[in-house]
Amino acid sequence: MASYIINGGKPLRGEIAVSGSKNAALGIVAAACVLDGPCLIENLPHISDVLTLLDLCRTIGATVEIRDGGAVYFDPRPIHTAQVTDERARDIRASYYLLGALLARFGQAENYLPGGCNFGTRPIDLHLKGFNSLGAKDTLAYGKIILDAGGRLKGDNIFLDKVSVGATMNIMIAATKAEGRTTIENAAREPHIVDCANFLNTMGAKIRGAGTDVIRIDGVERLEAGSSYAIIPDQIEAGTYMIGAAMTRGDVLVKNLIPKHMEPLTAKLDEIGVKLDIQDDAIRVWVEEGQELKSTSVRTMAYPGFPTDLQPQMVAMLTSCTGLSKIYEDVWDNRFQYIDDLKQMGAKITVADRVALIEGPTQLTGAMVKARDLRAGAAMVLAALTAYGESEIYNIHSLERGYEDLIPKLRGIGGDIRKSSDILEAAEREL
Repeated sequence: MASYIINGGKPLRGEIAVSGSKNAALGIVAAACVLDGPCLIENLPHISDVLTLLDLCRTIGATVEIRDGGAVYFDPRPIHTAQVTDERARDIRASYYLLGALLARFGQAENYLPGGCNFGTRPIDLHLKGFNSLGAKDTLAYGKIILDAGGRLKGDNIFLDKVSVGATMNIMIAATKAEGRTTIENAAREPHIVDCANFLNTMGAKIRGAGTDVIRIDGVERLEAGSSYAIIPDQIEAGTYMIGAAMTRGDVLVKNLIPKHMEPLTAKLDEIGVKLDIQDDAIRVWVEEGQELKSTSVRTMAYPGFPTDLQPQMVAMLTSCTGLSKIYEDVWDNRFQYIDDLKQMGAKITVADRVALIEGPTQLTGAMVKARDLRAGAAMVLAALTAYGESEIYNIHSLERGYEDLIPKLRGIGGDIRKSSDILEAAEREL
């Protein structure tokens, strides 16, 4: 099985471009299944999660064509079933968005319980509560969720007991064709929810309030589509490269991002002493020679707070800062599984429940570590780029779910990173 081989200790320098948002792309691809005409989706990241979801859409009948330049032509008109029977739906959590999309299209839907990263309990009860309010009854049988509204959904007022990105997105997609108005209160406000709403509105939906805690959807009978739409840049990918630049004491211009989305991170980087030059669609990140970075405290929370998907990368970063740092994980209940891998590299970290205490600065050393989930894998890459000596990261399929062209991008700014399968192929060619 392939792994990443990384020789660390070199500062990252240069320019790096951010791909389209993974989380926005997953919602938008599912939402495209609701349309009554074709569309062109641009800036779609070609990563395993997105490609798997596109394949699932093909299995239910959608026409999906990858055009020159990476744009995807998507025609949902041939979709002929509300049942997802491909077991790959178990592999990605975002497959649950097909429930909302097919429910909107057919008034019924059937799909496997979703998979994805395993770092805590992630029930879909809020999704089902929303679907129930719209008139759909749910049944769980043989590992599948079966929804049936007996016809067209009907709009309703829905209050989410807890802020949930997935539930907000799924209910919003389902409600686009519901009869009357649907109001989602205590809605999540993440940028990818706004992007999905903008996509649907471009195709003819009537959604207002995305980006606030109250979203109102006036259902329409048809979404004629026919337009193209470009997905926003990936906030978490951008943050990963920004942290990498600071952690390796480098100087990197991270391009194709939305600075507003990065404010929770830039505020913390500025606080610990990292230099920032914030431009219209790029941020330069660097550390001056001899600069000592300071410890800090971080608490993850729903947007616009510090994103939980940057928590592992930030923990890795704080091992290089002077003093005792604290990270409070307030979103997921078990997202510190990767800490033992950082400890293998020499990190001094103590975990108590949902709090990690990081003592620094520590010179990390190379080791064999595991990418335990997508963002933990990114943290391992950053740690290895900083460490003295060679590291090997295995289980990289979980990492490649969310980062497009990770190796060439990092190599382009000075990272010494190779894939073991590429090394083997090169050796075989020399024989």
